[in-house]
Amino acid sequence: MNILAIGAHPDDVEFGCGGTLVKYAGKGAHIDLLVMTDGSRGGAARIRRAEQLRAARALGARRVHWGGYRDTLLPSVRRLIDRIERTLRVVRPDFIFVNYPEDTHQDHRQVARAAVSATRYARNVLFYEGPTTVDFTPTVFIDIADEFEQKLQALRRHRSQVLKTRIEGTAICEIAEASAHFRGVQARVRWAEGFTPLRLFINITGVPARFGRPRRRPGRR
Repeated sequence: MNILAIGAHPDDVEFGCGGTLVKYAGKGAHIDLLVMTDGSRGGAARIRRAEQLRAARALGARRVHWGGYRDTLLPSVRRLIDRIERTLRVVRPDFIFVNYPEDTHQDHRQVARAAVSATRYARNVLFYEGPTTVDFTPTVFIDIADEFEQKLQALRRHRSQVLKTRIEGTAICEIAEASAHFRGVQARVRWAEGFTPLRLFINITGVPARFGRPRRRPGRR
């Protein structure tokens, strides 16, 4: 199985679906990341790219694709669609994870909007949440109890960003922990990540044979 996680900035993917990616990687899936910007408005681009590569290794990802843009200076949605589509042709993903469209950060909104069009032929596309997401009501949950510590380890690889939450005395890992616990409560597990599907294809297999047998009509043997 091929998985593609798209993020507007370095560390978006780790916060939104890091535990899920670790779980998939542990099952043998191939994980690719597409990070649209270099994060240079939040720190040196060279440092942030290096942090993202280290975080990707912690997730079990095999490759990081770069959009090549500067954060807050994303091009038109048309160009973003083209960039995402090029990566889709390379990765050929079975599942795609991307920023949720309702967000107070313009980059998250723009990447999500482009992804809706770029993934129009993909079967499984799910939106994840971030610290600036609003009006997020997940209907799909993934239990990350066994993967939660690895999710935090991946987030800690973004050392230059750990304390840049704009919440006094609160690190990004604390916000991630609170989010995972809350989604876990909603899903009736300890730790979880929540998603809102754009599309989710459910393949039902292994139906017992008795359900496929024709019903015997009354009075016949």
